[in-house]
Amino acid sequence: MKTLSKGAIATLLVGTILGFAVGCSKKASDDTIAQDVQSKLAADPVTKDSAVNVTAKDGKVTVKGMVKDRAAQQRLEQIARDEPGATGVDDETAVMAASAPAPEQAANPPEAAAKPEPIIVPAGTELTVTVDQALSSKTSQTGQSFLATVAQPVTVHGKTAIPKGSSVTGTVITAKTKGKIKGEGELALALKSITIRGKNYAIQTGTLDSTVKGKGKRTAVTTGGGAAGGALIGGLAGGGKGAGIGALVGAGAGLIGGAVTGNKQIEIPAESPLTFTLSQSLTLPPRTE
Repeated sequence: MKTLSKGAIATLLVGTILGFAVGCSKKASDDTIAQDVQSKLAADPVTKDSAVNVTAKDGKVTVKGMVKDRAAQQRLEQIARDEPGATGVDDETAVMAASAPAPEQAANPPEAAAKPEPIIVPAGTELTVTVDQALSSKTSQTGQSFLATVAQPVTVHGKTAIPKGSSVTGTVITAKTKGKIKGEGELALALKSITIRGKNYAIQTGTLDSTVKGKGKRTAVTTGGGAAGGALIGGLAGGGKGAGIGALVGAGAGLIGGAVTGNKQIEIPAESPLTFTLSQSLTLPPRTE
């Protein structure tokens, strides 16, 4: 068996120690690189929000985790590449998908295009119609419905809200024939609904209320029925039964057609224009055209 000299043994020991020291130095160098890169990523304003882990082996830097966007990913690679002692970069990060809006953002989406406003026909608007049938204090019955047609269109802010020709339904509020000796002939009317572009709407109007006294002139006058300016006016001073039927008094200012027959009954012929006043506003859907 060959015996090593003391010098050979010393040389072997020195080599072993140096090799161990070099190995430790390399390990320390990799750890230092990884720690430095990790610290720089945490301090950089572009990459500080990234959730990543940095390791190094033989000088090659490996980064794993999530970054918020592509800009952060590119900055991360640059920091690792510029690190002293780094021999390469292995970027294994992934870019996070776009996050859902925060609850307050979802509850308040960007303001949509303004929706068209409904059309409001205000109270006090006059509605002139022509009755489709004859009405009379003698033959009509209280509670009876009658049909009419809008004679003049109603506009709101320059747009037609109620077209001419729209169908209207009314109600006979009071119908009372005049007694032979005393009493009064009475006829009171009001509108209750209107059909506009195929849709029916309930409406409320003032009442046209006229009375014929048992004695005196054959004139039908307003007795405070609630329609501003509305009146049934006969103004006849003679003539037989039916005289003056169809005579109209005015087309504006709320005046309506009407006549008093020879037996002093209130008669409103078919096609007579009557002007009512809305007592409550009417809300209609917005026009899209």
